[in-house]
Amino acid sequence: MDEETQPVEALAEQGALPARIVGFDVGDRRIGVALSDPLGFTAQPLFTLHRTNHRADFKAVARVLRKHHVLDAVVGNPLYMSGDQSPQAAKAQAFAEELRTEFGITVHLWDERLSTTQAHRHLDDAGHAAIGRKNIIDQVAAVLILQSWLDARASRIAREQK
Repeated sequence: MDEETQPVEALAEQGALPARIVGFDVGDRRIGVALSDPLGFTAQPLFTLHRTNHRADFKAVARVLRKHHVLDAVVGNPLYMSGDQSPQAAKAQAFAEELRTEFGITVHLWDERLSTTQAHRHLDDAGHAAIGRKNIIDQVAAVLILQSWLDARASRIAREQK
């Protein structure tokens, strides 16, 4: 079987393709999308998906997964400050489950309490005007979610190697 006909998973396992990790900040109107670097150390913003309908949303997600050889996804889980599940958390969890079943990838739910607030702070610190933020705020939140997960994974791996 040549590289063009092998599944993405097999190519990534062989080292022929870098396996990327995608991060999602799932909202009712928009989904922020971030992508790891090929080594899985840093997260970068990719784009904001403006939701239209379920079929179109998942078609766009499929293109991202295929184009970037994604085998893992991190979905922000917006719990209440108390740790209880919020209505939006239930939607994010349903999105995560659908990613698992539809695309057969590994999906990690990651606590994202205050990620949007933190994203606003980052944009404030960078001097980005409040006007027009809604087009990028979800991407910044997705980057924060994914970077937090990548950092925690790196810490866990370092502890296990000791």
